[in-house]
Amino acid sequence: MNRWRQWKAGSIGFVCGAIFFSGLTYAATGTRTISVDFRDIRYYFDGINKQPASDLQGFLYKNTTYVPLRFISEAVGKPVVWEGATNSIYVGNKPKPTTTPAPAGGQAESAALQVFPKDNPWNTDISKYPVHPNSKQFIASIGANTKLKADFGTVWNGAPIGIPYTIVDGKQPKVKVTFTDYGDESDPGPYPIPANAPIEGGPNSDGDRHVIVVDKDNLLLYELYNARLTSDGWKASNGAKWDLKTNALRPKFWTSADAAGLPIFPGLVRYEEAASGEINHALRFTVRKTQRGFIAPATHYASSSTEANLPPMGLRLRLREDFSESGFSAHNRAIIRALKKYGMIVADNGSDLYVSGAPNPKWDDEDLHVLGKIKGNDFEVVDTGKIEK
Repeated sequence: MNRWRQWKAGSIGFVCGAIFFSGLTYAATGTRTISVDFRDIRYYFDGINKQPASDLQGFLYKNTTYVPLRFISEAVGKPVVWEGATNSIYVGNKPKPTTTPAPAGGQAESAALQVFPKDNPWNTDISKYPVHPNSKQFIASIGANTKLKADFGTVWNGAPIGIPYTIVDGKQPKVKVTFTDYGDESDPGPYPIPANAPIEGGPNSDGDRHVIVVDKDNLLLYELYNARLTSDGWKASNGAKWDLKTNALRPKFWTSADAAGLPIFPGLVRYEEAASGEINHALRFTVRKTQRGFIAPATHYASSSTEANLPPMGLRLRLREDFSESGFSAHNRAIIRALKKYGMIVADNGSDLYVSGAPNPKWDDEDLHVLGKIKGNDFEVVDTGKIEK
């Protein structure tokens, strides 16, 4: 029979989330009092008895026995590291990075992917499409003198600039995903999202916190909005799954990880594309105000405004053919040519004329800033279909 003893009558002050029993220190924000029973546990490792320091005893709480993690790990020859930036404990070696912006081979893999069929709207040449009859009014509402902004690059304030993504193979284990806000318009899990998948803005971001995973073997795309890693998988406001082999859209009036009901990954500017000199798809961008309507391939609106001159979700802008590429770098010229041939699609409410891309340490942030020479009145709106209300 086990012998039990109480520590200070079994009541202790406990910092919620602290792992004091591991010998590590973690600052948390709230405290509460719990009752635990400390038991005199004997530890044997391959038949050899080893005991922790007297202040690192195991205890029982809610029928679960807690033991000192650092003692156990070091007793079997494994170092323990606490990483505050990601709220992670590493026992032994840290996992090898497999995610962008700096994966082994990830850049080349994304460049080789066929993201949707070639006749998909994202991959359609719209350079000869007619100008929308309300083009001038749409541009005026966005801002004729507003500068184009590359909302991607290297690092700012310690976090990668842009929307990161992860490429996995078909063997990546699928994990539970819990949807907290728009579960009725989300594709149910599990999703093959690694625990170390990068989050837009970094692990401590208070922004959109998108997480994007591409299964390169099965050509499936998984996207989450407002994502957080939990003890039993991922939690997100909503999520969407896309078959990159088809042109299937979301159900009409459904959202996705993007406000417009669109996929995010196909519209990102990726470094390896710009470096190759050719971007073969439309780009994703945001505007501050939208109307209550959308144009396919968008399936959702995110506004109550009925102002007809505000852009609907899915509106497609094209850089005018007479805009000169002179004076721009090779990378920026690739972006300019894509804007002329494929255009850019309104995908979310945000800052006006902010074009989305993936972070990469190879970007030249100062050079990307030169894209600000492009202004709203250098674009025209093309007619790609009716506005759904």
